[in-house]
Amino acid sequence: MDIKTLVLALALGNLSLCVALFFFEQSAGAPAGARRVNSLNGVGSPGTATWARARQLQALAWGLVYLRGTLPDFLTIPLANTLLLAGFAFDAAALWEQAGRRIWRRYLLPVLVLAVAAFVGAWLLQRTPSERQLISSLAIGFFVAAGAGALGRGWTAGTLLRRYLVVSTVVLALAVVARGLLVLLLPNGWSWVSPELVQGIGLVALYLVMLGNGFGYLLLVRQRLQGELERLEVIDPLTTALNRRGFHQALAPWLALARRPGQPTALVIVDLDDFKRVNDHYGHLAGDQVLVAMADACKRQLRDSDTLGHLGGGEFAILLPRTAVEEALLVAERVRAALAAQPVKAEKAIINLTASLGATTMRADDTTVGLFQRADQALRQARAAGGNQVAAQVTGSAAVLDA
Repeated sequence: MDIKTLVLALALGNLSLCVALFFFEQSAGAPAGARRVNSLNGVGSPGTATWARARQLQALAWGLVYLRGTLPDFLTIPLANTLLLAGFAFDAAALWEQAGRRIWRRYLLPVLVLAVAAFVGAWLLQRTPSERQLISSLAIGFFVAAGAGALGRGWTAGTLLRRYLVVSTVVLALAVVARGLLVLLLPNGWSWVSPELVQGIGLVALYLVMLGNGFGYLLLVRQRLQGELERLEVIDPLTTALNRRGFHQALAPWLALARRPGQPTALVIVDLDDFKRVNDHYGHLAGDQVLVAMADACKRQLRDSDTLGHLGGGEFAILLPRTAVEEALLVAERVRAALAAQPVKAEKAIINLTASLGATTMRADDTTVGLFQRADQALRQARAAGGNQVAAQVTGSAAVLDA
């Protein structure tokens, strides 16, 4: 494959990515259900718009380079290289945004302006093509390495895909820089290394950068969204507490540990008194406000090692590792008092909150069903005492803690 064909492949490759993304994003105008599916597949993800702009700039730049000799030089040399450098800068910016660093303008834009000024200045001063190529190679290598730096954040916790992209991108950045240096220092080649071979290797490296930044970025977006989907499967989006499924998953290892001698683990069930009345009298929006306030009040009374779950309606569960029943009762009482002291300001009224709480501890022979049955028995005892109470169930008998 000759150099001109490689340039055409770079132009068409970037253009095809632009076209594919364009038609993919058109479905964002579909009905709400389809829009939700699209959002899960990457539309609107951090950096997507910047990544698309990078593809457009690079497609136009390589197209102008391919037409060198047909169009005027000011289009195919200074303008084409300006667009190319901007494209690689936006490539790096997209990876920075994907990594949560939206401050890329502070660092990447000054380098872009400096690189463009140096290249255009070299062209105006009629410096040699090798010198101009060194400027563009150094700038492109910097932007590619900057993108790799964004991917490399949190290396130890990174996925294999992310690590592979970091290593391969760094290697390609070095190849691009080496191309510029060799063209300048060895204009006539060296031994069996001809100038054409150096140019070809450099363009192949840029082609691989295009593929890596293109498909690699899309795979990263997909991976990130897959992780978000998995998180949403176990999180209640309203209260940000674990949902029923997530709480049962968090509970499972502690049930297994309960079979071994050691400190006990407690379970507390919190049920809002008359939550149905809140929904019936004030509407579901007010009910949602109450649930959020209830979750926040519970979280403020818990340790970092404790786990809060929303079981449904006005019912929450609290997992208290390494906690005896006496300590669980104290935590439950703090939660009850915090709820009673925190009225919710709804649109039409101020809603006072009270809750009944049932506590128990895990036994060696417990199952999830048996554990919750025992906590529910304590909860029913608290309700039977008039609500706004805390009760504990350990060996079949319940004890109510007066409010």
